[in-house]
Amino acid sequence: MASIPLPSSKQGIPPYPAVPSQTPPSPSGFWSWTSPVTSRYNRFAEWRRESLGLTNPGTAENLLKEVKATHVTNFIFDGARADLTKILSMNPAFQVTHTFSLASQTAPPNTISVFMQGGVDHDGNLTARFNYGSSPSNVTKMQAQASSTPGGHSMLQLEHDYLGSDFSLNAKAVNPSPTDFSGIYVGNYLQSITKNLAVGVEALYQRGNIPGLTELGTTYLARYTAKNWIATAQAQSSGILQTTYWQKLGEKLEVAADLQLIATPQRRDAIATVGAKYTLRTATFRAQFDSSGKVSALLEQQLAPTFAFLVAGEIDHVKSTSKVGVGIMIESSSLTPEEAGHPPQAPY
Repeated sequence: MASIPLPSSKQGIPPYPAVPSQTPPSPSGFWSWTSPVTSRYNRFAEWRRESLGLTNPGTAENLLKEVKATHVTNFIFDGARADLTKILSMNPAFQVTHTFSLASQTAPPNTISVFMQGGVDHDGNLTARFNYGSSPSNVTKMQAQASSTPGGHSMLQLEHDYLGSDFSLNAKAVNPSPTDFSGIYVGNYLQSITKNLAVGVEALYQRGNIPGLTELGTTYLARYTAKNWIATAQAQSSGILQTTYWQKLGEKLEVAADLQLIATPQRRDAIATVGAKYTLRTATFRAQFDSSGKVSALLEQQLAPTFAFLVAGEIDHVKSTSKVGVGIMIESSSLTPEEAGHPPQAPY
């Protein structure tokens, strides 16, 4: 597995070369009538953003980012696992990772930035991810998966994010077909209403290979960000409601709660999940439990700057099942401390 992380929006994207200013041509025809209206609207929108202190609300994909980083669900694994990483270059950043697992299934790492990543397993299944930020406001993403096993799942996903000053737009296509336009198409819009509140809407259109087999769904989004806590809500037209709450109780402790209410013709259910994340100087401990009787925990111990030990466990009291995982993470580099970006050591 190879990854090339590029600068993220959080880390700051290098400035782009300035474009020489040009005097726009004077409007004519129909645009000459609309120019006063659009200019007034642009001035009003700029005044509204400045007076209300509106900022970009982030993407709809990262609506639950803090909750996912706190809960164990996105980090749990079972069996034995070993991740060996070799850093080959820091500028540009390039590293190779070998992952060995036994009776373990783990999801690919989540991304927050522009990067390239590829992986292949012993069964010949290939995964690839590519993100490219053409500007600080535009990010194009591609994900692909090819399976060589019979009945395997192959997938292609194309996606584009546009980050405005106080809003975000996203368009996504999963397995699109140019012949019959089958596939899954998703679009969402997230807008900051006040300094703390952002609301949005997401539309999903699915078209199958069989003529007439289509599906349309709508989801309404809301996110409220306070000084040290965040609350979100998602309501789907199919009858599913999800609410989350995340709070930073201290410098080392974070807690998160997730409630899902399902009221569809086929199913009526509710699932509540509560989790916590405790960060020590050399270790991170996550624990959670839900209303279905499942208890999970994960400990990541940093034994050395390049060596970490992981222990994971999960017990389902209702199904009387359990999972136990043990893993190590080793990172090596042939670069000098100065090349790796570490401060030089003082002489004795």
